[in-house]
Amino acid sequence: MSSAAESPESSAPPVVITPALDPDAALWSDAPAGRPVLVLLHGYGSDERDLFGLVPHLPPAYVFAAPRAPLAPPWPAPGYSWYPLDGLNGRDSAGITRAAERFCSWLDEHAKGATSIGLLGFSQGAAIALQALRLQPERFAFAVNLSGYASGGALPGDEILAATRPPVFWGRGTHDDVIPEHLIAQTTAWLPNHSTLSGSVYPGLTHSVSQAELDDVRGFLEARLTPAPT
Repeated sequence: MSSAAESPESSAPPVVITPALDPDAALWSDAPAGRPVLVLLHGYGSDERDLFGLVPHLPPAYVFAAPRAPLAPPWPAPGYSWYPLDGLNGRDSAGITRAAERFCSWLDEHAKGATSIGLLGFSQGAAIALQALRLQPERFAFAVNLSGYASGGALPGDEILAATRPPVFWGRGTHDDVIPEHLIAQTTAWLPNHSTLSGSVYPGLTHSVSQAELDDVRGFLEARLTPAPT
């Protein structure tokens, strides 16, 4: 047991080393070369198979990729996680950034030749999608944030996003009790200033995805396949 006189440095939580993503733990619908790629980023306690189940509901023009997050939650929680959680309020921005960096490194090796890359994440995966967009704003065409949030702090790509305003869809439910209110408020303040924002708040929806939300996401994704007018 630590004493009350312990220094702030010694009482700080340990830094979690985020390993590289497992190159063999990803699902692909097809080869990425010459096609637009949509990367599906699962949530806490899940794996690459989860969001891949949405593929039949999404536009078939995309190549779909679903990597597995690199961390295992504490036993007995199942599945995998992108960054550690210490209760519902314990979301460390540095850990989110490290995981997003690992994800971008995975893309370097596995998404070569894609004509464009879009991101769709749920919960933790949505936080990673937005953080990756902030780290490499020129790399990603758009992001879909389902029941997720934008991390706090500032990143070098924020100024670029404020100027370019890439398309972002944000969907969440009125009965989602997993994402704390202060993170919803933080995201509500951040996204309109750094994206061309669309989406909806779905009445009665919990921390999940509904058919109505999927229909809206499909429409958003189909619009991204249409070239912008010159």
